[in-house]
Amino acid sequence: MIEYTKHVLPNGLRVLVHQDTTTPMAAVNVLYDVGARDEDPQKTGFAHLFEHLMFGGSVNIPDFDTPVQEVGGENNAFTTNDVTNYYITLPAQNIETAFWLEADRMLELAFSPQSLEVQRNVVIEEFKQRYLNQPYGDVSPLIRELCYTVHPYRWPTIGKDILHIENATLDDVKKFFFTHYAPNNAVLAVSGNVEPDAVFKLAEKWFGDIPSRRIPLRDLPVEPVQSHSREKHVKRDVPYDGLYISFHMDGKLGADYYVTDLISDILSNGHSSRMYRRLVIEEKLFGELDAYISGDTDPGLFTVAGKLIEGVTFDKAGKAVWDELEKLKNESVPDKELRKVINKVEANLVYSEISYLNKAMSLAGFELLGDVGLINRQIGLYNEVTPERIAEVANKVFRIENCSTLYYERTTKG
Repeated sequence: MIEYTKHVLPNGLRVLVHQDTTTPMAAVNVLYDVGARDEDPQKTGFAHLFEHLMFGGSVNIPDFDTPVQEVGGENNAFTTNDVTNYYITLPAQNIETAFWLEADRMLELAFSPQSLEVQRNVVIEEFKQRYLNQPYGDVSPLIRELCYTVHPYRWPTIGKDILHIENATLDDVKKFFFTHYAPNNAVLAVSGNVEPDAVFKLAEKWFGDIPSRRIPLRDLPVEPVQSHSREKHVKRDVPYDGLYISFHMDGKLGADYYVTDLISDILSNGHSSRMYRRLVIEEKLFGELDAYISGDTDPGLFTVAGKLIEGVTFDKAGKAVWDELEKLKNESVPDKELRKVINKVEANLVYSEISYLNKAMSLAGFELLGDVGLINRQIGLYNEVTPERIAEVANKVFRIENCSTLYYERTTKG
């Protein structure tokens, strides 16, 4: 059980604190309710660009990293299609430094042509390294384009077209900041060797005067139910043919989300999992094979991804995957197999709770979802999954009309 205390500032900033006296450290995590799904389709990649811009100096503090390092801390950030997350870990006695830094960059960045140009070049180089110069680098964008027709999940966090970042102006950047970066669009979560009341006082001191901003109502287009299967065939200079089969599934708050997560583990978590044992070890159709969920807030994707063994055709490999999916739909999963998978999930969740940083991130994430209590109910939700529910959800998700398949063929055969 993770105990937490919550306080909301008058400007709308939600503050959550978990006291952990087993560590001398503390994590200060600021989660903003903005991700790639909130971007203009003609100006994508801005949420990720801000992940970088937020380290380029704020209105009163020109250098972000040095003050963190001087008090023995570390900091980093990440962007998803749903959120942007910033965190600082440091000795608990120095926690006010983190509040000072995070509050100043929430107030306003030090917008300048120089800072924008530096971070623009960083993002462009990252785009080239991740998507253009890496084998299978464009798989994720191709899958998104294939599976989504109207929802903004159809582009990756780095953007739909790198020209959107190349052409971004200082006015574009300022508008995005003042539209989304605000206390009433953020969650501050602190975990570590701290007193909740002391944290709330620091939050009032450093964040209390930051004005709330008018946050536009999120009104995203709803992805229509897929009514027929889709396919895309590409050729690339890669070592092995790749097969990617994706299905639409529930978002994080959907009734089937935890069931689908367990299905992915039944299929491919570990060398004793179904697909690995049968299709990698026994039948030798794949050199690598995985099933995973995207873990999105809105309805996301369940994907089976594999690299084919030399000489195996896409048809043979695809049929073998579908055979495994059909077994889940038509044959009850043995209680022992399901129990083993649930135990693994439970162990991973319990282990992750050892980390004070993970606890801060989880508190912020569940609060943003609208149900911070989920942090203590997850294990129960996994334990409620039955073989009957596995079959029910498998039949709902693994339908040919709900399927999008990417055939990623290597250009030269050995």
